[in-house]
Amino acid sequence: MPPEPKRKLRAGVRALAGDAGEVRPLVDELNGYYRLRVGDFRVIFREDWERGRRVRHCLFAERRDMVYELFRKLVLDDIRN
Repeated sequence: MPPEPKRKLRAGVRALAGDAGEVRPLVDELNGYYRLRVGDFRVIFREDWERGRRVRHCLFAERRDMVYELFRKLVLDDIRN
């Protein structure tokens, strides 16, 4: 990945800890997951509670044009196995 998109992606994930960024819940088979928009990239994450604190686990990042299809395939394959 080129340096500039990599820098923006890292900054976006760091900002997520402070509740910053464009976040939306995913639907259908991906219910329970969220996406963070960072330029042309989307970061898929889950929220959990550990010791009374919200923890966000970033699971997958890819360009918008393929992220949902690839992640859906990973999730469905995991469920089936």
